Amino acid sequence: MTNWYPSSFRARRTLATAVVATLVCVGVSLLFLLFAGGKEAASAQMLATGAWNRVVPLIRQGPLPPVLPDVKGAAIQVVDAHGRAVAATSQLAGKPPIATFHSTSKDVRAARVLCPPAGLKGCMTVVSYKVYQPEGVWLLYVAVPVVPWYGDSTALLLAVGVSLLVITMMTAWTFRDLSKALAPVNAIRTELAEITATGLDRRVPVPRKYDEIKSLAETVNDTLDRLEGAYQRLRRFTSDASHDLRSPITAMRTQLEEALMYPQDTDWPKMTVAALSGLDRLQAIVTDLLTLARLDARAPLSREPTELDRLVGAELDRRTYRVEIVKDLRPDVLIDCDRLRITRVLVNLLDNAERHATSQITVSVRADGPTAILEVVDDGTGIAVEHREMVFDRFTRLDASRDRDAGGTGLGLAIAREIAEAHQGTLTIEDSERGARFVLRLPARAPSPAAGPGGSSETRVPSADAEDEGMRPRPPARGSLMIPNLREGEAS
Repeated sequence: MTNWYPSSFRARRTLATAVVATLVCVGVSLLFLLFAGGKEAASAQMLATGAWNRVVPLIRQGPLPPVLPDVKGAAIQVVDAHGRAVAATSQLAGKPPIATFHSTSKDVRAARVLCPPAGLKGCMTVVSYKVYQPEGVWLLYVAVPVVPWYGDSTALLLAVGVSLLVITMMTAWTFRDLSKALAPVNAIRTELAEITATGLDRRVPVPRKYDEIKSLAETVNDTLDRLEGAYQRLRRFTSDASHDLRSPITAMRTQLEEALMYPQDTDWPKMTVAALSGLDRLQAIVTDLLTLARLDARAPLSREPTELDRLVGAELDRRTYRVEIVKDLRPDVLIDCDRLRITRVLVNLLDNAERHATSQITVSVRADGPTAILEVVDDGTGIAVEHREMVFDRFTRLDASRDRDAGGTGLGLAIAREIAEAHQGTLTIEDSERGARFVLRLPARAPSPAAGPGGSSETRVPSADAEDEGMRPRPPARGSLMIPNLREGEAS
């Protein structure tokens, strides 16, 4: 069904203004015309009363002249007790009585509209007055023009003209004002269309007037800033991901093609181990990509009360490292967290520290007021201040450490920071005397009075492998086939 009203905001507001202005003007005009008609009726009444006041004394004094002085706008006639017209103004001189009615009550006045009165043209209001004389009741007839409810034509033309002028001015002013107000909106729309067709580097114009539209333009530009940044990160991420995925695929393809070309000269067990190593790297990258995708989608966390020192200690005791691990785990540091994900943060930080440490990694847990703090410090070469935020970007590996960091996917620190932020925490790199110092800060939880000395000691502490058995590549057993475990429910 088609709407009868226009879809344009400007047209609808202009039409609404015109309708409202018309209704207001009609109402005011009616009041004005009623007032003008009342005044005209009062003037006609005064005219008849004035004729009464002039002629009655003449009747009483007698004798009356046959022709009475003319009165502008009125015709006067005097009829004696025998029904003869004995005096009249010039337009009724020598003519029979214009009417025969008179008041039948004690009132001396009666009025009727006659169309036309005898001897006159057109409809007129005839007023009859009784004049008591010794020989009987004389009648004085005064005929005045009929007064319409709106007064006269001048008042009607004035009301219509002023109403049309006011309606036109208000409609034109509304249309002009809305056109000026919507011009910045049209400019924003046009520029957005250009941005959609060209690139995200352009911005919409910000008007100097109209604070609401100015705020809209600024918000749109802020959104475009974030969108451009996200698009650039996506392009960089896609480029880096494709490169990191293409490298092991190319290496495996080359190995397999060479083996097929020279099957007799190929050491098949060695080639298989090399191919499986490339598959392990592909599995690690794909698993990390799935984890980041789920973190970007804001997957819900399974929060549980956890003693951070026990969680960290259990993970450190479960694994062996090529360097010495120094523990400084303060007790009773409670947090509400998703244990699998916090364990993933610890594993990623430990893997990163192990690749860069010279001989020692220090892991500490402590509480600082309402904040639980986990630190992982290595004694490697450290990270320059200008690179401390860059290492958290996806697929970022600093040039100075690419050789030592060849086993990483470039996603571990990005995943760790995403998990920290999902827990309303932070993960940063801070100053240290030697090496890199990663600091994880999470909101602490007050100890529960119902908990025993061990707090949440009865809760099983998960390992990083519990989150995803395929997350960390392991050397395959000879003669066995390693199938990556990439089910969505197990990769995080």
